Amino acid sequence: MGVDIGSLFVPKELSLGSLAGRVVAVDAYNTLYQFLSIIRQPDGTPLMDSKGRITSHLSGLIYRTSNLVESGIKLVFVFDGEPHRLKAETLQKRAAHREEARRLWEELKEVAPEEAFKYAQASAKVDEAIIRDAKTLLGYMGIPCVQAPSEGEAQAAHIVRRGDADYVASQDYDSLLFGAPLLVRNLSISRKRKLPSGRRVEISPELIELSQLEKLGITRVQLVDIAILIGTDFNDGIKGIGAKKALKLIKEHGSLEAALSAIGKEIEDYEEVRRIFLEPDVTDDYKLAWAVPDEDAIKRFLCDEHDFSEERVEKAIEKLKGGAAERSGAERRKRAKARGKMTAEVERGQTRIDQWF
Repeated sequence: MGVDIGSLFVPKELSLGSLAGRVVAVDAYNTLYQFLSIIRQPDGTPLMDSKGRITSHLSGLIYRTSNLVESGIKLVFVFDGEPHRLKAETLQKRAAHREEARRLWEELKEVAPEEAFKYAQASAKVDEAIIRDAKTLLGYMGIPCVQAPSEGEAQAAHIVRRGDADYVASQDYDSLLFGAPLLVRNLSISRKRKLPSGRRVEISPELIELSQLEKLGITRVQLVDIAILIGTDFNDGIKGIGAKKALKLIKEHGSLEAALSAIGKEIEDYEEVRRIFLEPDVTDDYKLAWAVPDEDAIKRFLCDEHDFSEERVEKAIEKLKGGAAERSGAERRKRAKARGKMTAEVERGQTRIDQWF
């Protein structure tokens, strides 16, 4: 999902500790998809409750998110709204791909379980029931949710650009195209990733800075043009053109129009695609407010309704409460510091007044 421009950027390793006290706007759809893909039983079956309802995403939200909250990170989950009409073809292709992956998983899980597992992961789907349950649980956890009018990554980038959050968290790079100054990857996935070869590698959070465009010698508009050449969720790119070749073409010719003219190719609706990224449909109508987790509501929802272990849930709740207490203490310290500064300014002002009498 998203456009592959990662090779153009040099990531910086990031510790969770460095994010303590920071607000991170999470691409909710992307994160839920990660949970649904990764949190599965050995045969590829997602976690389910006794009524057959998928709970992998709820497991990810309560256990992994509580670890981040305990680390002092202030999370806000941003949910996708209505997709742009130009995304319809991409969504249809994804649905077909998921269905084919599901078929292969069913076909291979008895005879080749390791190979079948990757198809099980590719069959993951975020539907309305999963989104509804995620919002419900996050509300009980005291974590704010923002509903985007269209693309969640665009709204998350907007929240950061307004100064209401410090980072966008997503596995995709599209938030950079939407203007996110700082992108955090690997925030909500396993610390180890299994490669196709079977080898496991250590995965750490990493930071991608949009300011690296200066070193590349391009503008954000040109970055969007590069993405359009490669192909985005809203358009097919030019076959055979990857990130490095697209960068060379845009730097050499200056713009998408000039590059297309030089190679004798056309891209339909490219101007509209450019507008989607540079003038996205976003809203200022949101409120970011963190609350103390509702312990009883979380237990009813997870343990009573979805068969979660009460002992494990209680441990996660303690982490959430610890994070809430840390936030409260930090906010008190911030207010105290502000009051101290104001008092000092008043005293300095009084001294200046006294000198005239």
